Amino acid sequence: MGLVRVPGPSLTLPPMATRCRIAPSPTGPLHIGTARTALFNFLFARHVGGTFVLRIEDTDVARSTLGNERDILEGLHWLGITWDEGPEVAGQPARGPYGPYRQMQRLDLYRTASDRLLSEDKAYPCYCTPDELAADRAAQEATHQPPRYVGRCAHLTAEQRRAREAEGRRPAVRFRVGEGVVAFDDLIRGHVEIDTTALGGDLVIVRSNGTPLYHFTVCVDDAAMAISHVIRGEDHLSNTPRHILLFRALGADVPTFAHLPLILNADRSKMSKRKSQTAIDDYRAEGFIKEAIVNYLALLGWSPGTEEEIFSLEQLGERFELERVHSGGAVFDRERLEWLNGQWIRRLPDEDLVERVLPYLVTRLEERRAEGATVHMPSGDDIVPLLPLVRERLPLLGSIADLVDFLFVDELAVEPALLVPKRWDVATTAAALGDARQVIADVGSISFEADELEAGLRALVDARGWKAGDLFMAIRVAITGRTATPPLFDTLVALGLERALARLDAAREALEDLT
Repeated sequence: MGLVRVPGPSLTLPPMATRCRIAPSPTGPLHIGTARTALFNFLFARHVGGTFVLRIEDTDVARSTLGNERDILEGLHWLGITWDEGPEVAGQPARGPYGPYRQMQRLDLYRTASDRLLSEDKAYPCYCTPDELAADRAAQEATHQPPRYVGRCAHLTAEQRRAREAEGRRPAVRFRVGEGVVAFDDLIRGHVEIDTTALGGDLVIVRSNGTPLYHFTVCVDDAAMAISHVIRGEDHLSNTPRHILLFRALGADVPTFAHLPLILNADRSKMSKRKSQTAIDDYRAEGFIKEAIVNYLALLGWSPGTEEEIFSLEQLGERFELERVHSGGAVFDRERLEWLNGQWIRRLPDEDLVERVLPYLVTRLEERRAEGATVHMPSGDDIVPLLPLVRERLPLLGSIADLVDFLFVDELAVEPALLVPKRWDVATTAAALGDARQVIADVGSISFEADELEAGLRALVDARGWKAGDLFMAIRVAITGRTATPPLFDTLVALGLERALARLDAAREALEDLT
C-alpha cells in the first residue's frame, strides 16, 4: 500500500475540538493502569479545555460483569475523575451527543461499518476453520517464522465462497492490512514507523458469530465520537498501525496518539494483577486516600518540571502537559505512595479526618468484640482529642486501629513476655511497674497531665538508676498491649488515671505467671 504518513502532533486545536476518552472493559475491577490512563486523559482535557468521554467496552460478554462495571465507575467517581460524556449511571441518564456509550448498544453501527468495508473490498469474508489456522501456525513455528495469516481466503471467487458456505462454514470478516510502512508521530514517543509485515497479516475484525472485535470497535467508536487524541498505555503501541489503517479505510480522521509508559514493579517487570496489588479498591480498603492516590498516579510517568511533589487534582489540571510525560517505564513505589498518603492525611481538616478514620477503628473493634472482648464503640467526639497523638503517625487511615484501639477495650490481654525489657528480669519488671504505679497514682486525677507524669517517672528512673527506655517500654506494654504506640505520657492521659492504674495492676498479675 506504500508509505502512510500521519500529520504531526498538534496541541493547538480549538478547545472544543479536543476530545479524549477512557474506554474500560468491565472484565475486572478498576486497576492502577486504567486509573492512571483515565487520570491522564481527564487532566489533559481539563488543561486544554477539551472534552473527556467515558465509553464502556463490554463486547466481551463472557467476562464482562455489572459488578466490575460498577467497581470501575464508582472507583473513578471516588477519585474525582468525572466525565463530560458517558453512559447512564446510577439512574442518571447518558450525557453527550454521540451515544450510546456502551458498545453492546452500538452493534448496528459496527455492522454497518463492516458491511461498508466488505462492499468496498477493504475487507473480505474468511472461511478458515480453527484447525486450518492452527495448522498454519504450527507450520510457521516449525520453520521459525512469525505467526501470520497466510491469506487463504483473501482472493476467493464468488463461486468459491458459495462452496464454503454450502459446507456450513460461517465466515469471519478480515480487514485487508496491505503492504508498506505505517508512520505516525506520537506525542510522547516521537516518530514511529512500523512495517505492515510485523502486523501478522490481514486482521479479523468480526468473528464468525457476528461479534465485532476490539481493534474494529475501538476505531469505529473513536471515529464516530470524533475523538481527537488517543492517550493510552504503551502496550497498545503495536496496535496503532492497525488502527491507523482502519481509520483511513473508514474514511475517518486519524487521531493524535500518545502512549503512556508502562507501570513497572520494583524489579522493573510489568505490573500485573498476578504479581502485584493492582485493584484501586484494595488500596482504598487499606486506608489510602483519594487525594494521595491521584497525586501519586499523576507522578507515574509525568513530571511537573520542578521539585514539587504535592498536587491536588485541581492543581494537576492546571499544570498537566503531555510533553512532560516520560517515555521510560514508571516504577510503582509503595513506600513513596505511603509517604504521599501521610502528607495528605496531615493536610485534612480535623472533621474530615475523623470521618475518614472512624470506620477503620469501628471495624477493628467489631473484630475484637467478635473475639470476646468488651468494647466501647467510639463516636467522632471520642476521636477528636486523639488527633494530635496520631495524625503524624498515620501512613494509612487503617493505621488508626493499631494506634488507639486499646483505648476502647475494657479488658486488655497482654502477652506477659512482652512486658519484660531485654535488660531486666521478671522480678525487676514487676517491682518497677509497682513503683511506676505509685508515681502515677500520686500525680492524681487533678494533675493528670503529660508533663506531670513525665517528670515523676523520669525522677523515678534517676533514683533507681534505670534506663528510661526500659521502664517506659514496660509501662507502654502494660497499658496498651503493644510495643509501639503514640507518645507514652499522652497515651496515659488519654487512657485516664483509673484505667491506667487498673492495667498496671493487671500487668503485674500477669508477670506472676512467669515466676
